[in-house]
Amino acid sequence: MSDSRRPHTGRRRNEAARRAILDVAVDLLARDDGVPVTIDSLAAAAGVGKQTIYRWWPSKGAVLLEAMAERAGADIPVPDTGTLRGDLEGFLAATFRGAGQRLTASVLRNSMAEAQRDPHAREHMRAFVESRRRVLTGLLERARDRGEIAAGADLALMVDQVYGVLWYRVLVGHEPLGDAQAAELARALSDQAAARLDAGAR
Repeated sequence: MSDSRRPHTGRRRNEAARRAILDVAVDLLARDDGVPVTIDSLAAAAGVGKQTIYRWWPSKGAVLLEAMAERAGADIPVPDTGTLRGDLEGFLAATFRGAGQRLTASVLRNSMAEAQRDPHAREHMRAFVESRRRVLTGLLERARDRGEIAAGADLALMVDQVYGVLWYRVLVGHEPLGDAQAAELARALSDQAAARLDAGAR
């Protein structure tokens, strides 16, 4: 006897709704038009109910963090200029430019505060941070393979220097994040790597 049951489409439907929510969140982050982003506005724009959002994310901040990770993956290139300084300058300029935008900086600050209070939010923040660290670590590993960074260099510490500057300026807001700061930090890190190579050669 043939099975005439219709195939189950719930999973596809759920994934389509999740994708719609993330697409809307990415669009809102890109526009940064001063209009507050809320769970209600996300749900309305994506054509879903609020409970559909809460099925996957514990808060608005968690939705926006995942959207930011997607946007960063699309908008922040990993240059291959042939030099550590050139690669760092291109990557950091795009990263700092994005993090320095009003809405993005606000999402980062609020999400970090939320992560201190809520374990679920903390997991979303950790995933976001780790995704960005992996990209930068890959850039540094490529420079190490070219011989621009010493084999024994602490790449995690170099990544910390980059994101330490970013998070400190986002959270404290005492100085800007932009192309000039990216260029200066890229110069400092590449000079630091070169000095270690020179010291090791002596």
